[in-house]
Amino acid sequence: MRPALSAMLVALLLTACSDNLSVEQQIIASLRNMEAAAEDGQHLEFMGYVADSFAGQQGSLDRRGFHRLMIFQINQNRRLQAQFFPIHVQESANGMASAYFRLLVTGGGGLLPERGQLFEVETQWSRSGSEWLLEKADWEAVHLPDLQTVDE
Repeated sequence: MRPALSAMLVALLLTACSDNLSVEQQIIASLRNMEAAAEDGQHLEFMGYVADSFAGQQGSLDRRGFHRLMIFQINQNRRLQAQFFPIHVQESANGMASAYFRLLVTGGGGLLPERGQLFEVETQWSRSGSEWLLEKADWEAVHLPDLQTVDE
């Protein structure tokens, strides 16, 4: 099944039963839907999960700038892939929540990725009706230690 079709089915199921899902499950589902949209090159669908008041990178990136960044990444990488590592969600008062995770993003023009980067990500979400929207996102590249080669 195509990723976009499966993401739509998941979204429909989640909308139908969102009252039965925990806040953590709802936000994780939103992140997974954003992942599928980005991988399918659907930048408008991706941005549907981003609040109009979005602020990224400590306020230096607004919603419009974030949208341009997504379009750039999609255009630069015929094949864009993302992999979340444990997503931790913390609900707070007044319909707000935070999600923390690591994200591996790879991209390139062919089957195998030509480049990739691991990021440490902190996000803030707000409830808008029955949906959760991304309000803030800050990310930082994770630098892994160089592997030493063993001389034999």
